[in-house]
Amino acid sequence: MRCGEHTIGLFQGMFEDNIMIFNPGWDQQSNSLDNFTDVRNLLADFKAKGIETVQECVTGDNGPASFSIKDPDGNAILIDQHV
Repeated sequence: MRCGEHTIGLFQGMFEDNIMIFNPGWDQQSNSLDNFTDVRNLLADFKAKGIETVQECVTGDNGPASFSIKDPDGNAILIDQHV
């Protein structure tokens, strides 16, 4: 669902609980960006700040990868890079 530059994805039955997803490397229309912070750099930064991850699916030096954390209320936040 889109309103101007904002995109909200609605998924019924795909995820067990509430989840917020961020996609490094994509713009609001899922087009690849030339410049962005790679998910691996984000993961290293989160860990350096003591933020505990729940799941990590990171291989190689670039390309698709993801990790997730929980917010203070227990909601999942997924950082999911596709490019």
